[in-house]
Amino acid sequence: MDFRCIPDVLPAALGDFDGDCLAVGLFAAAEDRPDHPQLEQLSAALGQSLTSRLEQRRFKAKPGECLSLDRLDASPQTLILVGLGAPADFNLAGLRRACAAASQAAAAAGASHLALAMPIEALAAGAAAQAMAEASRLALFSDQRFKGEPEPRSLPETISLIGVAASAAPALAAVAASCAGVELARELVAAPPNVATPQHLADTAAALSRDFGLELTVLERADCEALGMGSYLAVAQGSDLAPKFIHLTYRPEGGAKRRLVLVGKGLTFDSGGYNLKTAGSQIEMMKYDMGGSAAVLGAMRAIAELKPAGVEVHMIVAACENMISGGAIHPGAIVTASNGKTIEINNTDAEGRLTLADALVYACKLEPDAVVDLATLTGACVIALGEEMAGLWSNNDGLAEALLSAAEAEGEGLWRMPLRASYKAGLKSPYADLKNTGPRPGGSITAALFLQDFVTPKLAWAHLDIAGTVWSDKGRGQDPAGATGFGVRTLVHWVCSGGPSGAAA
Repeated sequence: MDFRCIPDVLPAALGDFDGDCLAVGLFAAAEDRPDHPQLEQLSAALGQSLTSRLEQRRFKAKPGECLSLDRLDASPQTLILVGLGAPADFNLAGLRRACAAASQAAAAAGASHLALAMPIEALAAGAAAQAMAEASRLALFSDQRFKGEPEPRSLPETISLIGVAASAAPALAAVAASCAGVELARELVAAPPNVATPQHLADTAAALSRDFGLELTVLERADCEALGMGSYLAVAQGSDLAPKFIHLTYRPEGGAKRRLVLVGKGLTFDSGGYNLKTAGSQIEMMKYDMGGSAAVLGAMRAIAELKPAGVEVHMIVAACENMISGGAIHPGAIVTASNGKTIEINNTDAEGRLTLADALVYACKLEPDAVVDLATLTGACVIALGEEMAGLWSNNDGLAEALLSAAEAEGEGLWRMPLRASYKAGLKSPYADLKNTGPRPGGSITAALFLQDFVTPKLAWAHLDIAGTVWSDKGRGQDPAGATGFGVRTLVHWVCSGGPSGAAA
């Protein structure tokens, strides 16, 4: 898919337009009629029928509302009008939503060349161009790998960004790599658990290593035993599939001024163990419990292609399944993590934090400037923030602000949550250093506090709970129904921005 900036606004005569589909964003005016800088021009070119058709179809220009008009023997053949809502509320998020809706409508019309004309004068040209391109490509993603008869689709080959200055073209350079990373994450999350196994995640890392020149280390069970990873291996011991501890590294040319570690939860299937997930627990969807690992693998794929200077990036995934068998860990068992801390497992369905514990200890031994982990960790976070916002916990304000800024720039919802130290009392165990779960109230907070126990003191660290955002049943904006690839763009933006690494103050 080729993107190009067209500095000019709409041509005076629509017949001069060389594409077969034009999408125009319209504001909802105060008198409840759509408005747009080019609406008068469109009306003149298309005749008074445009205004009457809008009234006939009751088009109010609500955010994301689309109206497709076919124009036989005319150019462009298809005109798509996209609602933008009130002008005062229009921002990059609204621009992404509008371009996603327009691209999906254009694909449904079989368009080969789509032009997007959006009122972006009040937005930074580069950010607007990137948002338009990313939203268009990501909205057209469709995963048909497992269908016996894939549905034929006709997608636009070229998308022109009308009214976008040529100076914004460099901002499009990162779009292909970033979107490819999101698409990889979506494919990993959407794949069934009999395909996306721990070995499959290791194979994916190996392919990235081969294709982009990354360094790869995969620790087998015996290697993890030698490192004392009793917490991680306790989760893995119930499965017939071998665990894979994956360490992928990007090293920039010319040396690095900062070192970052991305850690992703890698539960390729979560049955709950002996605290078995029951009816209504979405056990059939627990293939997406490796959404954190998919996000960091997708981010590494993008980072490896973009090759940011001055930053060394490590990716850690402790991949395994949480299954039931005669060898599975018992509720009430006490295990020892690789930093020597003992953990009473009072709930085998709180297994992700057990795998992350040893992954975080390993990450901290790399002596990085900052560590960020992503995990589909708690249902409590979904209850608190819903399906459009991920939770952020951090021990460092600089790191937290950098991640929030990156998420906002990329249109991914992120909300900072409290690391309230007094809540840690809920993790006290009479027999071990701590339990793996606390009381139900504040469950996402106690989960973050548990993880913090395995992070080197004063090392900048952030935890992203993406349980609600990793999947969308009905689709939203640029995310079609299914796996969203959430987190990839935020991580890539943060790593490549050269902003605060979050060194402890």
